[in-house]
Parts: sequence; C-alpha cells; structure tokens
Amino acid sequence: MKMRNFQRLMMAASLSGLLFAACTKNNNNSSGTSDQDLQTQSDDETRVSTETDAAFDDINTAMSTEASVTGASQAPTLRSGVSVTGGNNDTVKTSICDAVVTVDTVDNPRTITITYNGSNCLLTRVRTGSIVISIPKGTIWAQAGAHVSVSFNNLKIVRVFDSKYITLNGTHTYTNVSGGTLLSLNANSTTPIVHTITSTDMSITFDNGAKRSWNIARQRSFTYNNGIVITETGMHSDGSKDGISEWGTNRFGTSFETQIAQPLVVAQSCAWQMTAGQVVVTNSAGAITVTFGLNASGQSISCPIGSGTYYFQLVWSGSGGKTYTFILPY
Repeated sequence: MKMRNFQRLMMAASLSGLLFAACTKNNNNSSGTSDQDLQTQSDDETRVSTETDAAFDDINTAMSTEASVTGASQAPTLRSGVSVTGGNNDTVKTSICDAVVTVDTVDNPRTITITYNGSNCLLTRVRTGSIVISIPKGTIWAQAGAHVSVSFNNLKIVRVFDSKYITLNGTHTYTNVSGGTLLSLNANSTTPIVHTITSTDMSITFDNGAKRSWNIARQRSFTYNNGIVITETGMHSDGSKDGISEWGTNRFGTSFETQIAQPLVVAQSCAWQMTAGQVVVTNSAGAITVTFGLNASGQSISCPIGSGTYYFQLVWSGSGGKTYTFILPY
C-alpha cells in the first residue's frame, strides 16, 4: 500500500496548489467568505481524507500480521526486515516505514498500537503520535460484521513542502461488513471485501490553532482485477444529498459537506493511481467539484500505458454565479 499512499499524497499536494490558483482569481464573492477561505477548506478536507485513508492502510497492515486478530491458523509470513519479539507486548516492526507496532494479545480488549516515529521515509510528510486499535476478546476480524475501535491520539502530520500540519484525535469504528481478509484477494475472488469507517468525534487541530469536530462515514470495497482495486463511497445522507463522506465545521466556523458524487477508484494495476471518481465540497461560499480519471481533453480514459498521465477537472462555482474550470495532470 505504500505506493498508493505516496501517489495520493502527491496528488493532494498538486490539488491544493491548483485550488489556490483557481480561487485567488476572484477576490470577492457575495457570501462574505473569501475564495482563499474556500481554497483552504478544500485543502483541509483533501488532507484529512487522504491521511485518514493512509492511516487505515497502516491499520490493515498491522492487523493482517496478527493471527489472533485475523483468525488465521498462523500469522502470514512477514516481509523482509520484519522482526517479532515475545512477551505479553510483542513489538512488531512492519512494512510501515515510519512506525513501530506493539501488540498486546493478553489483556481484554487486545490492542495493537501504531506509534509513528517522525521519520520522513516517504519524503512528503512527517508523522508523530499514535493509533490504538482495540479488539474485544473473541472478535475475529475475518468474520462478517466484526468491528474494532480505532483511537487517533495526537496524530500530527506535517506536510514537508510547506510545513503545514494537522493533528487528528478521536475514535473511529472500523467494521468488516463482508468478512474475509485482504490477504485472500486474488484472481479467483468473486465477491468484494467491504469495510466501513465511521466517526462522530473526529477532532482536527489546524496549523492556525483552530480546533473542529468532524463526522466521517465512508465505505471501502476491495476487489481484484489484475491487482487490488479499491472503490470508496460516502454513506451519509442529509435528506437531500446522498454519498456524503465527511461533514462538520471548517476551521473558519462554517458548516461544510463533502460528497463522493461518483465512487473513487484506485487500481494497483495502474500504479495505485485514482482512475475514476468525483468529489464535491460545498459550504456557504460555493462548491468545488473535482473529477478524476480523465485525459488532457477532459474525457474519461482507461489505465494509461507506460508514461501515460491522468488528469482531473476542477470546477469552482461561487455563490456570486462565477465559475472557473481547470484540467491538470496528477
């Protein structure tokens, strides 16, 4: 999953730069909220969503190597460079390049703790803080409906290129809706593995000191087609709009919603790039719609060959009726 995380982080950096270019073209709008505020909100949401996904990739990695969690007869063979030491708290060095994982298989609930060490192994971010996965005794993650509690504890992510940071706290419920494990996905798999991520107390502290609480409701479906394919959708409805994945109050105290209008698709066979999907971020200042998986003309394309490049189209619609459209690579 490391390549996917790197790709999406780079995409987020490109997107935030484009949002800034788009929104600074119009310095005023009738809502009383500056376009730069709209850009900042969009950047915040992109980062929180991307980093939350990256954290749950790490959570999957940590849980998949623990037999007492997965229900496997024995833990899968660990990758090169991984070591395990015995005792009630087993320290596991996993393929998470900037973290150490500690597993407690004795207490109830059992816990898996991911502690980030502040290294810059992906060259895009620096993470500190921890994530604690709590697994009630008797819970087997491979069983349909199994759920665990995931606590983010002062998980601080600093973006290297501009030193901007966010700090995440709060509790998530992570549910294996379908049952099964990601390790079992292969060319013979016929049904998807479906996970959901929900939270009603996701606390984000921004680099300006503002602290806000967000809600999260996302579903991730894992299938196999020449490699793993991840399809992400929103699960919340506000009564008039479905597919909402995040909602709450932004750093400026303004309510917002993020809708996954078209499922976001990431394919291993396409170098873990996002090959399709559309996201709409709305608040009182307007809406930004971003469509992925396009060519330079704005048309949907299949997986690029060789050095082929995907493009996204960004459409910004302000409350004053002004609209800007851009198509750029990611």
